[in-house]
Amino acid sequence: MAQHPSRRATQRVELKRKTLEAYRDVAGDDAVAEIRDLASGLRGMRVLEVSSTATGGGVAELLASQVPLLRDVGIDAQWSVIPGDQRFFAFTKALHNGLQGRPITISDADREEYLRHNADYARSLADHWDVVIVHDPQPAATRSLLADAGSARWVWRCHIDSSAPDPVAWDFLRPFVESYDRAVFTLGEFVPADLRVPVRLIQPAIDPLSSKNRELPGYLSRATAAELGIDVARPLLLQVSRFDPWKDPLGVVDVWRRVREDVPSLQLALVGAMAGDDPEAWGIYRELEDRVRGERDCLLLTNQMGVNAHEVNALQRVADVAVQKSTREGFGLVVSETLWKGTAMVAGRAGGIPVQLEDGRCGHLATGVAEFSARVVSLLEHPARAREMGVEGHRRVRERFLITRLLRDELRLLSELR
Repeated sequence: MAQHPSRRATQRVELKRKTLEAYRDVAGDDAVAEIRDLASGLRGMRVLEVSSTATGGGVAELLASQVPLLRDVGIDAQWSVIPGDQRFFAFTKALHNGLQGRPITISDADREEYLRHNADYARSLADHWDVVIVHDPQPAATRSLLADAGSARWVWRCHIDSSAPDPVAWDFLRPFVESYDRAVFTLGEFVPADLRVPVRLIQPAIDPLSSKNRELPGYLSRATAAELGIDVARPLLLQVSRFDPWKDPLGVVDVWRRVREDVPSLQLALVGAMAGDDPEAWGIYRELEDRVRGERDCLLLTNQMGVNAHEVNALQRVADVAVQKSTREGFGLVVSETLWKGTAMVAGRAGGIPVQLEDGRCGHLATGVAEFSARVVSLLEHPARAREMGVEGHRRVRERFLITRLLRDELRLLSELR
């Protein structure tokens, strides 16, 4: 029997429990007290977070920690995912790229497919939410397609570098976004000038107690890396990111090959999660396979191979230098994840990366293969300086980019919408 669209469209994400108290040692007494004070007037508020995938991306990682912590402080928070098929996600990935500046054409069939999935999801929603927070373009039309939004307040949260969007992409999306009560962006320069919605700025943050970020002893990190094929006796260059053209993994291969002229024993690991809403990733992966075929010192690793949070944690701790060669970046939370482990980085001057990585203190910012290569060589040749930068990076993340700060920011937003 065919399933009713509204039932098919409801995909609630089940989550582990988390307690705010567990973060006291890492975040401090003042942060915990402030969160409890902010939450005291919001107890019982019903909040729905909506995204396009429950795994394999930065938004999913944020919500997997944020929603349980909202629950722990008294918010009735839930998380659901808009279902989609290959055609839907192919279009929404093109729309994502369009918001980051890549030219896009939108056919009547594309529009119809996008609206059909959003309408199905809208019909599945119950009407008892106080606040609905919709993340990124995939479910953005949901608010416009509701027959009755009731008294709920709606927030659209953009995690993309939309500072110079393709006009076709933004003209398509803007009417949907302007039906919301608030729009949240990561940086002020990402806000399109013609957007007529009250805007708030909130930066992402890492969960220091998650499997990806919790403390690991050195012997376990080394053993985990060795199980993946890394020779822990030789230097390692690492990039962790989606296999996405904006992350320029092919450029990372070029950097590695140039650095090997000075450091012949250098290994490279490119690690990425294959997300259900990103059909472009496998094409990039196959292109990388072709580029490095026969190169025993280059490893391509994905969650499809069992390389998940623990393995990424270990690799970020074992790496001698990490890179994030992004050309456009909404935030690049992997930068804070890596700095949290005390590993120095070379990263692109893109989007939210310079906010996290202070050039010359936590690592280096760079543009182009030549500058990236020179910076990587410098860190490999001066390991004591690299360790100093790692210590400084850890401190910066503790002060600015922990999940407790993000929780405070969201509670302030909820208070404003109460």
